[in-house]
Amino acid sequence: MTIQLYGIPNCDTVKKARKWLEAQGLDYAFHDYKKEGADRGKLESWSDAAGWEALLNKRGTTFRKLEEADKADIDRARAIDLMLQYPSMIKRPVVEHPGGVLVGFSEGSWAAALQ
Repeated sequence: MTIQLYGIPNCDTVKKARKWLEAQGLDYAFHDYKKEGADRGKLESWSDAAGWEALLNKRGTTFRKLEEADKADIDRARAIDLMLQYPSMIKRPVVEHPGGVLVGFSEGSWAAALQ
């Protein structure tokens, strides 16, 4: 099974996800947003699969620091633009696997999808 994990290495949730994958003996490739950036095509396909609302991390510091005008009236296109500009606004981790896309880490949903 080919698993591609997207995130930021120092994120606690990404660390938990990586440990979980390794404990399950699942191989994966890691894409670091900080070093490699985000890709519009990926963000669009993930938004189609999981919804842009699930993908945009509104709870993080980066989003909360935005001007109120930048937070208002966000739609899919605006969310994707924000995530491209500020990759730390992408909820972490995102996993692409043969069965689809997972956003965020949940042992139960990951076990069901990846094992």
